[in-house]
Amino acid sequence: MSWRQVSSSVSLPEVHRTVPVPSAGFWRKLFAFAGPGYLVAVGYMDPGNWATDLAGGARFGYTLMSVIVISNFMAILLQALAARLGIASGRDLAQACRDSYSKPVVFALWALCEVAIAACDLAEVIGAAIALNLLFHIPMTFGVCITATDVLLVLYLQHRRFRYVEALVVLLILGIAGAFAVQLWLAKPAIFEMARGVVPVPDIVRNREMLYIAISILGATVMPHNLYLHSSIVQTRNYGDDDRSRKEAVGYSTIDSTVALMFALFLNAAILVVAAATFHGTGHQDVADISDAYLLLAPLLGTSVASTLFALALLFAGQNATLTGTLAGQIVMEGFLNIRLRPWLRRLITRLIAIVPALITVILYGERGTGSLLVFSQVILSLQLPFAVFPLVMFAGSRRKMGDLVAPWWMLALAWPVAVVIAVLNVYLLWQTIVGA
Repeated sequence: MSWRQVSSSVSLPEVHRTVPVPSAGFWRKLFAFAGPGYLVAVGYMDPGNWATDLAGGARFGYTLMSVIVISNFMAILLQALAARLGIASGRDLAQACRDSYSKPVVFALWALCEVAIAACDLAEVIGAAIALNLLFHIPMTFGVCITATDVLLVLYLQHRRFRYVEALVVLLILGIAGAFAVQLWLAKPAIFEMARGVVPVPDIVRNREMLYIAISILGATVMPHNLYLHSSIVQTRNYGDDDRSRKEAVGYSTIDSTVALMFALFLNAAILVVAAATFHGTGHQDVADISDAYLLLAPLLGTSVASTLFALALLFAGQNATLTGTLAGQIVMEGFLNIRLRPWLRRLITRLIAIVPALITVILYGERGTGSLLVFSQVILSLQLPFAVFPLVMFAGSRRKMGDLVAPWWMLALAWPVAVVIAVLNVYLLWQTIVGA
């Protein structure tokens, strides 16, 4: 008997199986399944990514391009496993953990995941506040507080129709992509150096500062709460319950997330490339704060359009990430603890957890402290990753839990080394940080 045959509460019950799937036509079906991948992808281009990619490009040029590329392909693999888990088992990752582990373990995993979501939300709060400050000169303290009101937009869209959430996300992604396409054209990067940066070099591990940024890029790219999110929102599609329909759903969902994450790869690489071409080797390699990058882009690239597009894209990225943060928080709490709070209350709690440290940082250190806080938040995300990745790979490789949709051997052969590499890199980072080697 497969795990799916054991009764379990559905994930996100208010939108579960609400998106119809046509009975025939490849492109019609592909369009029906398109959407969840883009909700996942926004987590790979949030303000935390901006801080890490800017710091990496400004300090080390194109060297860390390889980390972005490797991290993105890790993300494609892990998100494909998350979608497979949700469709095959009828559970999101949090529910799967609750059904598999003891209560103390489940509680510990939930607490770790909540810390990761708070760290991610912190990046979104600071990023959106910085964008508001740059575009409209709103003080950072007020900007941080304004970001709490985005809960109203999230609740409105979610209660109207899930497709509206997905449509808004895609629209904002296109806005970000357009802004950075112009930035790349203005920056005129060195193509040969950019291509060479795709090849990993030993200095990434040997150089402590470079390793710190590399791990923070990993934390900003492969985001733990996205694994929980994806395993849930793929179940919004109304596919059949037979093996053939679910296998088909896995295929279409994998295409959806892979295409969406390639957009994320372009955007993350674009941020690093613009930073490398504009700041590295020009006397501005210490630029790490988003505000500094905004102020320097116009004089260095010769047009104010560069700075304006940069700030607009940052605002779009921050608002985009808040949409998925709400859903992820709901999924994690309901899945692990089987506790359902009203969405507005759950979002407000998460926002307050993020707003307090953000306000303290802005008040005590001003705008200068926000860049370091953004990078640090991404390291926290990376440190939590193994606690989401290892259960995911274990569940996806279990025939008892997955039935005939168990992950094929080649996916597991890739996934296990990825999980181990993530864990080893994080342990090494902690050792470097504590010992100061």
